[in-house]
Amino acid sequence: MNDVTDTPEWFNRAITTTPEQHRVLVDGANINYLTWGQKGRPGIVFVHGGAAHAKWWDHIAPAFLPNHRIAAIDMSGHGDSDWRTSYPLKTWCDEVAAVIANADFDGPPVVVGHSMGGFVTVATAATHPDILLGGIIIDSPIQVEDPEVEAARAGAQFSRPKTYEDPEVAYGRFRTVPEQAVYLPYVRDHIARSSLRLDPTDGRWHWKFDPSIFVPRRHEAEALLSQIRCRVALLRCEDGLVTPDIGDYMYDKLGRVAPVIELPTAGHHPMLDVPLILITAIRSLLADWDHSTPLSRRGR
Repeated sequence: MNDVTDTPEWFNRAITTTPEQHRVLVDGANINYLTWGQKGRPGIVFVHGGAAHAKWWDHIAPAFLPNHRIAAIDMSGHGDSDWRTSYPLKTWCDEVAAVIANADFDGPPVVVGHSMGGFVTVATAATHPDILLGGIIIDSPIQVEDPEVEAARAGAQFSRPKTYEDPEVAYGRFRTVPEQAVYLPYVRDHIARSSLRLDPTDGRWHWKFDPSIFVPRRHEAEALLSQIRCRVALLRCEDGLVTPDIGDYMYDKLGRVAPVIELPTAGHHPMLDVPLILITAIRSLLADWDHSTPLSRRGR
């Protein structure tokens, strides 16, 4: 494990800002979520990607204190939340809505979703229009499957995740789908070490996700883009999966009023390679939304 002296001070401050842990029951499953900050502040909800979990945001969420109260969800089948027999997109949206209702925000929050979490953010914004102030979608390639689903269906990853006797071996094998050229080692190490659980039934270490989360298709998020009425922004990673053409398509479906912002040098998982750029982009959007007037949707 990296010694904290090898990591920058901003990162050390962030990961030592301990969140509170909560559980909320949604359709028979206990959903785990974390919060930072005082109750009664404007809210931000972070939604992870496929096979990820709430603690992927440990070094991101504290950057929005003290002006906000922040929540990060473990959607069912992920992290420390319960598993289900199936994972419809609607159910994950209901889980995000339950966290919003339970987290003691001052008014509707902004929801920030990465990859598969961006699909969930789109669907939540479209199907729960009164509970969101806005949505920020990070490198979610709407028009095509998210990469974790493609990999699982191809059998390349996730379909039969390995288990380990020695967690140190697992930490060293942690990788993302898709893989990317750059990972900040201290971020990668922190996320890897929060991604395993010890199963008392076999005494082995397992990754914290249910492989069946990749079975359902999420194509309905594409059809829902044009139904969103709250503010939306798209963060496109320069070396990620949202190509300029996909960005243009999403911009058009959103009524040509949602900014599409490229994160320079970012891979698909910008919290792992350019976290400060990601934080700056989200801060800039929030600052603008605090005082600007939303544009009306424009026809094609």
